[in-house]
Amino acid sequence: MNNLSHHQIHYAGFWRRLPAFLLDTFMFSLISTGLAIAIYGFDRVMQLQTITADIEIDWNLLLIDQLVPAICTIAFWLAWKATPGKLLFDCQIVDADSFQKASFSQLVQRYLCYIVSALPLGLGFLWIVFNKRNQGWHDKLSNTIVIMQDASLVKLESYA
Repeated sequence: MNNLSHHQIHYAGFWRRLPAFLLDTFMFSLISTGLAIAIYGFDRVMQLQTITADIEIDWNLLLIDQLVPAICTIAFWLAWKATPGKLLFDCQIVDADSFQKASFSQLVQRYLCYIVSALPLGLGFLWIVFNKRNQGWHDKLSNTIVIMQDASLVKLESYA
């Protein structure tokens, strides 16, 4: 990690990570919706978006809706240690012990643990505020951390 010592590590906090997460969620939702429309047509996708008394589940659309964001997210994490939102906010996901690139299994586990962080009213994400390394439950469970990249540190410190 560019030979930074442990005392030079700056953990990305909640308010830096939240807009990155929201941006990624929006972007990956557009991609999966666009793909579903390309495959099934606009009318069919919109029909399934409306709430009706007789619930109809299209498992293929549900698979696209869940699998596309997962594949995109993990692919970005593997290639750039960050999603587009995290890149925009100068963040990287790394192994919590070595500060090097997280493994494939860590990243898959991290993604799946988003569910654990989200289920109790988002408390696992809010935990980022209270943890000294700004780790959410998904970070703790996958042994990852989100750090600010070197370039962002220069920008932030130059304004101080």
